[in-house]
Amino acid sequence: MTEEQPIKLNQEAQSLLDAVNAIYPQGSVFVQFEGEKSGWLRHDQARQTTLPGGLVITVTDLTAPDYTASHELLHLLMLLRGFPQIFFQLSLGNEELDEQMMIMATDLYDTVMHRVVVSEQRKHGLVDDQIEEEYFKGIEHTLTPESDQVDDERTMRLLTLLDALVFYGTGDHLDEYKARMTKLYPLAAKAAEQMYEKLVAKPIDSPFDLRRNVVKLFELFDEQMTAWNLPKLHNKEFVTLSPVLSERQLRLSVRQVFEIFHSDMKDRKTGKRAYIGVRRNDGQNSFTIPAPENDAPAEFLKLYDEPVEKLLTDLNVPFIVRK
Repeated sequence: MTEEQPIKLNQEAQSLLDAVNAIYPQGSVFVQFEGEKSGWLRHDQARQTTLPGGLVITVTDLTAPDYTASHELLHLLMLLRGFPQIFFQLSLGNEELDEQMMIMATDLYDTVMHRVVVSEQRKHGLVDDQIEEEYFKGIEHTLTPESDQVDDERTMRLLTLLDALVFYGTGDHLDEYKARMTKLYPLAAKAAEQMYEKLVAKPIDSPFDLRRNVVKLFELFDEQMTAWNLPKLHNKEFVTLSPVLSERQLRLSVRQVFEIFHSDMKDRKTGKRAYIGVRRNDGQNSFTIPAPENDAPAEFLKLYDEPVEKLLTDLNVPFIVRK
């Protein structure tokens, strides 16, 4: 018997790991491999673990280790380079429902991130015809084909196929795979395609563009839920998305940029009612504030008069300065 050789990252994936480690602020990032080779590819075939002195990315399926590792590294690299993040600071008061909401919101956010991530992977030669076919096998593994009956898999199909359109849309075989999706999942594929066309109407060239695209997708998804008579996700309220602000906006008073209102959702940490700071221009949750102990109206009047940068800094809210 020949001894199995340990997996090593190829040159392109290794260069991404080096790029991450060059700017990672807390120790080092490592990549390790475990598991079997399933023969299909999905974007949940890795996990990240924070340890003292660094971060470990574990690839848990060995079908395409360089693809999967580089995918995780590019997600990380984007955040390290100042692209917006999402945070979950609110609760609907039901842990199971919160978990479902967080999973779906993260899927939508990741789909927008994939417009950049997968495009970069292709530039590095990390996506070829075999990867594309293994990715499609991952779709087939995840979803059951549609039937004449409406079932409870519609939302999952929509999320999966929209992400797939973004994946294939960064390459040359979109039409071929779109046809295969339509054959298996006609209803979801049609809805996903309509959303996709609106989603990719503008390029993503900056953190500002990415944030705008995430907000757009939150809106598009709720529109589709309404069309299917399903409950909206309300991610513009539930999800906190890092604000991207110009130097000028940071100097403005809070009232000029944000509106602070009382949410029906609770603060996840305290369980008390929460207040949300939403951008006036798009209504997206940008930060949350626990309910003040004192007289709330007077407290908020004071906050409204503060410069934006002071409030965000005082609240430890991560923000990105628009270049």
